[in-house]
Parts: sequence; structure tokens; C-alpha cells
Amino acid sequence: MSDEASGEAAPVRVVLAKLGLDGHDRGLKVVARILRDAGMEVIYLGLRQTADSIIAAAEQEDAEVIGVSMHNNGHLTLAPEILSALAAAGLDTPLVVGGIVPQEDLDDLYSVGVALVLGPGASAEEVAESVRRAARGEAPASSVG
Repeated sequence: MSDEASGEAAPVRVVLAKLGLDGHDRGLKVVARILRDAGMEVIYLGLRQTADSIIAAAEQEDAEVIGVSMHNNGHLTLAPEILSALAAAGLDTPLVVGGIVPQEDLDDLYSVGVALVLGPGASAEEVAESVRRAARGEAPASSVG
């Protein structure tokens, strides 16, 4: 997305949320700050969101990326749920999953359509660049961090 009048790229719009009952949001707040500091527009939905509430926000805000944080071992159920809701809404917005995801689950997440998995070791630069790549449809099929 670019602002043709000024010749500058418009900021990437990212919806961030905690999906399900997971109440640990410190990491997601850090990611929100990282992305804002990197010049992105962050729509932070907070805790206990549903797939439908996240999709509604992504539609309303014209988000280019959706980021969800998971620390409750629900990633193999919740990520496909949000991807199904995206498809039902006719959206192809990339989904980035962050949090604690075991290495052996990565292939399953990528096979259902997750754009990228960001782990706890990802640097601020890796997080920002990975989200930019996801917004451009260039996210690598490997985890970061």
C-alpha cells in the first residue's frame, strides 16, 4: 500500500489479539510497541478475543496482517479456526502466530495456511521485518526466534 501523492509507503496495518482464554498478554504488548516503533499502525484488541471478533476488526480496519499470540497450547485448534473464519469472510489476510509453539507443530501450522510463527527469541528487527514480509505476501515458511 502506498500514498501515491507523497510517494511514501503507507504504514502496514496490523491487528493484534489474544485468541481464546489465554490471559498472558505481556509479550503481545511488547510486539505492539515494536511494530508501532517500526512505523506500523497497530490495532490492539487485547485479551479473550474470538475468531469472529478478530476478523470483524481486520475487515473494519482494513488490516494487512493479523497477529495472534498463543501461550495455552491451543495453536493447532485456534489457528485453523481463525483461518477458516478468514476464508468464510472472503479475506486473504496473512495470519502470524506468536508465542510458545513447539518445533514439531510448525509444519502443521504452515500446512493450514499460517504465514509465519514468531517465537520468544525473535529480535525487534526480526519481528518488524517478518510482519512487513507477511504484509507483502513474502513471509518465509519457517519460524523466527
